[in-house]
Amino acid sequence: MNFNATLIGEMIAFAILIWFCVHFIWPYINKAIEERQVKIAEGLSAAERARAELKNADTKVADEIRKARQQASEIIDRAQQQANALLDKARGDAVVEINRLKAAAQDDIAAMAQQAREQLRERVGALAVQGASKIVQREVDAATHKALLDELAAEI
Repeated sequence: MNFNATLIGEMIAFAILIWFCVHFIWPYINKAIEERQVKIAEGLSAAERARAELKNADTKVADEIRKARQQASEIIDRAQQQANALLDKARGDAVVEINRLKAAAQDDIAAMAQQAREQLRERVGALAVQGASKIVQREVDAATHKALLDELAAEI
């Protein structure tokens, strides 16, 4: 290869171009590259922060769901307890009412039985008087012998 003036001129022109690019163009390109690297690093750190925040949010959501389920369970338990208490109270009230009605019915039955006994005594007394009247063949006055008839009815 021949080194002639054209090749030397081209080498000088190329060296000047490289010097010019290194001194005037390269700093702007390097600055743009560094800014882009900073933006990318910031984006990656923001993505990491967002991922960490998402993980924290997922944890918080899981905790809130767990708390909500626990509260719902407690509310259901309290409602069940209240329902059982109301049911027990209603049963107790029903037993008291049944006992009251039973006692009233027993009182009514006792009163009716006493009244039936009295009516039976009176009827037996009247029948005894009629029977005695037929036996004696004369009329026995019920008003005069009332004490005797009462004593007879008490014995019956």
